[in-house]
Amino acid sequence: CSEFVVLCYIINGNTDISTPEMWSTGVAIASIYGVISVLGLVGNITLIKTFCSSKSARNVPNLFMSSLALGDVLLLVTCAPVDASRYLSDEWLFGRVGCKVIPFIQLTSVGVSVFTLTALSADRYRAIVKPLDIQTSVTTASIILRAASIWVFSLILAIPEAVYSDLHTFNIPSTNESFVTCAPYPHAGKLHPQIHSMASFLIFYVIPLLVISMYYTVIAQSLIKSASTLPVEGNVHMRRQIESRKRLAKTVLVFVGLFAICWLPSHIIYLYRSYHYSQVDTSMVHFVCSVGARILAFTNSCINPFALYLLSETFKRQFNQQLCCCCHWILKHSPRSQTHFNIRVTSIHSTHHSIASLTTVNGKQIYQEDSV
Repeated sequence: CSEFVVLCYIINGNTDISTPEMWSTGVAIASIYGVISVLGLVGNITLIKTFCSSKSARNVPNLFMSSLALGDVLLLVTCAPVDASRYLSDEWLFGRVGCKVIPFIQLTSVGVSVFTLTALSADRYRAIVKPLDIQTSVTTASIILRAASIWVFSLILAIPEAVYSDLHTFNIPSTNESFVTCAPYPHAGKLHPQIHSMASFLIFYVIPLLVISMYYTVIAQSLIKSASTLPVEGNVHMRRQIESRKRLAKTVLVFVGLFAICWLPSHIIYLYRSYHYSQVDTSMVHFVCSVGARILAFTNSCINPFALYLLSETFKRQFNQQLCCCCHWILKHSPRSQTHFNIRVTSIHSTHHSIASLTTVNGKQIYQEDSV
């Protein structure tokens, strides 16, 4: 969350944020963050509930996708509001503790996303290229253990972010102003930001995507080979199995593609900023590109459930069912529904073979007696 803090301050500092134009721009950007957060929370929480509520859905890909969704929820709850606040205030509002905790959470979430996608690609590789190596008795506990190990690994990699992120004083030579804000490194020296940006780019983007690319190259070769060797009137069960594996591999590949597209602009701008750190770019083009890159990065945390919704008919039905259940529960427990829309009918059978009903409508009791 602290990668573009300095840039936001410089832009806001050179154009008074209290003016109506800048304030309306900040509100518009914050509103976009709000829409992304709401959509992402609804989609990811429903995805987690969909996969965890059914025992038949607790397989390796679905549990990994649930772990991916949990990381996205964490990012949307913590970092998205902080990022949005940068366009509404010139000051860092979250103190020294927030300066260490929030970047740590963001990097953990990014690590969970990219390493889970790598694990999903490895799982598809084993399922398609080496199906005989897969153990038929994979327990839910072992899958959860794999997902937990990804979280632990991501947490360890994010520790330096918490250690070095701090409130630093920055100076703007052009205006002779100074300000204190949260950043992952001090302003003095170029080596630290360059190492930080390059390490983040390699560890959390380039290397995982290279590994995923190698997995999918072999998967594509295997699928082409199996399609060419399969008889025209082959085993129906085998054909369905191959088609199912191809669909799931396609889904994982879409997730990987979305991650690569959404996070690439953020990494590029961060690399540009770190290698031109002494040359402050206050142009509006740079500001717009930076804001767009950040919004695109956070969009990745809300788009996966909707992509899966479009790709999988089974997930679409389960998702709609869970969403309808949630809406029904909310309507059922809302005060308005209890006072205005709740109708209860209590029937009393009399000895004269009639039905006496006591009906409550909008808080009023109406007594009715009907003949049988």
